[in-house]
Amino acid sequence: MERAWVLLLFTCILAESFASPRGLIFNLDNGELCMQSLQCKSGCCHRTSGLSLARCSDKAAENQECSRKHIYGIYYRCPCESGLTCDADWTIVGGITNSDFGICKDPAKRK
Repeated sequence: MERAWVLLLFTCILAESFASPRGLIFNLDNGELCMQSLQCKSGCCHRTSGLSLARCSDKAAENQECSRKHIYGIYYRCPCESGLTCDADWTIVGGITNSDFGICKDPAKRK
């Protein structure tokens, strides 16, 4: 009987997440907890340290610190906004440890 109530509750929560425009899992606003950048409206799931909780955050603007995009989906520095590139040295160790930071630059302004 208890399993039936748990299943019913889970079904209701799942139905609500698909029915609402925001949802519980995807389309999250800035400041909400996330586990992957795909969940965030902004496209960046950001954490300040290895022990902190990740939250959705804005992408980096021009001249702000950034990380190159990688497969992990959680960043210590968010990737650049659309149209900007992250001017950072990419290394295998930096990719694994998520420490290959750079600065967002506009490629059209390069000389």
